Amino acid sequence: MKESGHKSNAVGLDSLGIKEAKEVLWNLSPAELVEEAVKNGEGYLTDTGALMCDTGKFTGRSPKDRFVVKDAKTENSVWWGDINIAFDPEKFDQLQAKMVDFLKDKKLYVRDAYAGAHPEYRLNLRIVNTQAWQNLFCNNMFLRLTEEELANHNPEFTIICAPEFQADPEVDGTRQANFAIINFTKNMILIGGTGYAGEMKKGIFGVLNYILPHEKNTLSMHCSANVGKDGDTAIFFGLSGTGKTTLSADPNRGLIGDDEHGWAADSVFNFEGGCYAKVIDLTREKEPQIWDAIKFGAIVENTRFAEGTRTVDYTNSAVTENTRTAYPINHIDNAIEPSRADIPKNIFFLTADAFGVLPPISKLNASQAMYHFISGYTAKVAGTEVGITEPQTTFSACFGAAFLPLHPTKYAEMLGKKMEENNVNVWLVNTGWTGGPYGVGSRMKLPYTRAMITAALNGELNDVSFTKHPIFGVEMPDSCPNVPAEILNPRNTWANKEEYDAKASDLASKFVKNFSKYAEYANDDILAGAPQVAVATN
Repeated sequence: MKESGHKSNAVGLDSLGIKEAKEVLWNLSPAELVEEAVKNGEGYLTDTGALMCDTGKFTGRSPKDRFVVKDAKTENSVWWGDINIAFDPEKFDQLQAKMVDFLKDKKLYVRDAYAGAHPEYRLNLRIVNTQAWQNLFCNNMFLRLTEEELANHNPEFTIICAPEFQADPEVDGTRQANFAIINFTKNMILIGGTGYAGEMKKGIFGVLNYILPHEKNTLSMHCSANVGKDGDTAIFFGLSGTGKTTLSADPNRGLIGDDEHGWAADSVFNFEGGCYAKVIDLTREKEPQIWDAIKFGAIVENTRFAEGTRTVDYTNSAVTENTRTAYPINHIDNAIEPSRADIPKNIFFLTADAFGVLPPISKLNASQAMYHFISGYTAKVAGTEVGITEPQTTFSACFGAAFLPLHPTKYAEMLGKKMEENNVNVWLVNTGWTGGPYGVGSRMKLPYTRAMITAALNGELNDVSFTKHPIFGVEMPDSCPNVPAEILNPRNTWANKEEYDAKASDLASKFVKNFSKYAEYANDDILAGAPQVAVATN
């Protein structure tokens, strides 16, 4: 087996059963991987030097094809259901053997890396890819080893990713030809039939969401995080489209990370070594940091060139709305390395409420924080997905249900305890609509949202008066620097106040209905954070 590159002296591929391959290229540099990708016909160089690649049939994750092996280790700890779909351990072994056999005549790209910027919670990784650009993705997204670390690297978790390999559902136990399967006993993830690189990133996130809370009593979070010049850390939770990446990218604050973090006793730390940001309609004016990060070594996925050029047309959604870029965190000027800072003083839950009900900013008590954390609310608007013609509520537990191996109440109780121990402020921020629902009102202006977050971070909301929302019970500031007072209470922005009351009660009832599936596992403190439904609705 021909091998080249920078190989660890500790463990080879034979531990995975991989003893034959056409060629194995170990830990190539970004420049070498870009050269390989272009030579292999996997992508094109853009005029900024970034590598443009397509992910094929799948332009996003496939949640129904994500499995967790159910065995003695996971049977009584994993939250089984539609999110964590059980997979037979014997079928996993069978599939692994088939994949290893499939790789015999392939050129392989191996990446040694790690996840977790805190030395006590670090997870050493090895990723085996059949495509050079996906190996570059792993170089960008995971934390990079020094030469000294690489020499003796001993992986604790391994990913084998072969987009070209197709499973046979009837034989292999998968739902269809593509799959992503986590095995916590064998410390391995198998990915096949899909070229969407985010499956690798989110696979390791799922692993850390199990190991850290379950085995190391450390909270894992789907959030972005930044830190001020005085060392004050802030974390931002939010589903897609709520502004998580945009609002954490603040030129006046250091970026810890944009997506995945742990909260240890002494600090908040990034799991990753890079950022994976949406680029649909990207402009330098709207997102200067992301725009400037898309240079040599970065990847853009499923984008298209402006005709006759090598300039990316970010308005082009011909392939998907989910166009993305992946780049190492050091492409951001104000990123801090190592990606770790003090425990947070402020937490922001971001929601794009398309019903125009929730206040643009409000303060939550501990019960409300845990309740809203488990709820993970936002709303999709018309045009974001096929078939959506009016706003639809979306609830995703802990703002990332798709990646939670444990029951959501486990994460919420840990968050509540940490809030209490550290006297953390928790804010609910509505980046959605004001003055009425989508189609009637208007989207909250980004400068206003930034001003409200800045005021919260600077302590400028500590001494203002607050008004309690009659249904959701959250505290709305009566004033905020650089923000018109009349927009702070959403009811005041509606022309018809009775319509607002009805819509607010309707949204509250949707919260309560969604929460019913968690209620039997939730303690009294969490349940106390529920909204009060003032008007009975259908």
